This record gives sequence, C-alpha cells and structure tokens, in this order.
Amino acid sequence: MSAARLETKRVTSHTLQEMKNRGEKISMLTAYDFSMAGILDGAGVDVLLVGDSASNVMAGHETTLPITLDQMIYHGASVVRAIKRALVVVDLPFGSYQGNSSEALRSAIRIMKETGAHAVKMEGGAEIKDSIARILSAGVPVMGHLGLTPQSIYKFGTYTVRAREEAEAQKLLEDAKILEDCGCFALVLEKIPSALARKVAESLSIPVIGIGAGPYVDGQVLVTHDLLGITNQFKPRFLRKYADLHSIISDAVNRYVEDVKQKDFPNEKEAY
Repeated sequence: MSAARLETKRVTSHTLQEMKNRGEKISMLTAYDFSMAGILDGAGVDVLLVGDSASNVMAGHETTLPITLDQMIYHGASVVRAIKRALVVVDLPFGSYQGNSSEALRSAIRIMKETGAHAVKMEGGAEIKDSIARILSAGVPVMGHLGLTPQSIYKFGTYTVRAREEAEAQKLLEDAKILEDCGCFALVLEKIPSALARKVAESLSIPVIGIGAGPYVDGQVLVTHDLLGITNQFKPRFLRKYADLHSIISDAVNRYVEDVKQKDFPNEKEAY
C-alpha cells in the first residue's frame, strides 16, 4: 500500500456515527465501476453504495431483481480498487438473503471476501432480523433500508411514496428500532414523508440517510447517473440534477462521428 493511501483518513462506520453526533451531514452516492468511483472518492463523497440499481442503470433491466450476487461482487470489487477514503457498502441482491440466515451469511461473506468492501446493505425490517443478526455475528457491518424497498416492487405494485398511512408509518418506526437494536450501523429511508423520516432520525442513535425522505435526516444518497444527468428519463421530485452529461456526451460523440466521416480525425499531429 502506498504512503499516500496510508495518509488518507478512511471513512468508517464509526466516522458516520461521529458525524451524526456532531450534526455533520453524510454524503452518499452510488458507484458501479472503477473510473467513476475514483472521481466520486476524490470529490469527497463519504459513502459509496454499490447499489443493486446497477441492474437498472448499468444493465438496462426494468427492476433491481435480475442482478445476481456474482454481478454485485464484480461491481463491488471494481469500486473498491478505486477508492482511498470512502466507506464502500454493497447491496445484497434479491434472492441472496431472504431465504434463510445461513444463505444470507454466505452471501455477505462472499461480498466481503471477494470485493474488499466495508459493509453490506439489506432491505427489510422484522422479517429479516434473523439474517441481519447472523451476518453481524460474523463481524460484517450491516446498513438497513426501509420505506420504498425496490426489491419488493412487485409486492407494492408501484414506486409511489410509502408509509403515508398511519399503520405503515408505525410499522416503519418499529422496524427502524428493530434494525438499530439488531446492530445495524446506519439506515437508508427511501421515498417516505419528510415528517416521518425526521421522526425516525430523531428516535434512532444511528445515522439515517434519506433518498426522497426530506432534509431532516442525517445524510442524503442519490443514484450518480441521475445526479449527473446521464439518465434523462427519470425525473422524481427528490432528484436534483447537477449536470446534463447526456447532452454533453451526445454532443461529443456526434462531433467525433462527424470528424471521422469527414476524414478530419485523426489529423497529421494525431498520427505517428
């Protein structure tokens, strides 16, 4: 390991807890490949999530369900090789932990051993607490995920805001406490009312990171391809686009094609 890498202070689960304690917001973005992960890490993102959203933005699937454990490991290892500072969390994909706690443990161990990542993320509350406990017993840190859980999209039947009704909101609060009591080091809340997210964040001692959950949580996460405007069809209310790379990339490629067709590229200075 290089001296430069040793000098870089890594973000850990303990770092995130300290950030919550002092009121410093946590930044989190998705990453799926070496090149982008290096840029995000260098820009100071605290947490890189190797999300099963790779199924959508990298592979073109309609949902997150098709992505496999092997594919998540491939993406996770690619990201880890690029980072010097960020905490890397890898999603356990659909079907790799819901069956039983032994299968969940095997999946988590494979991710940790084969990617070098620092933690795994799992969707669900009380129904997966045994799997979470089993994984934690092996020393693998777990980040929870409640609210809109994309792996359960066919159960919900819609991507609309979750936990608007009192019963579902109460269950979410109970599940959040269960995840904290199990030993999860952080929790993601997706697409729930801002007031409910605030209540969760204030009731838990662990960091709560939101996506479409308002400003009163301990941090925010977005899909990088959405933030950068690489994907241009996804336009939910919670998304703020910081660039329009779809147009920039399209323009660059159009000019390249034109230069090739017009025999302008390569010119004399670009040849050996």
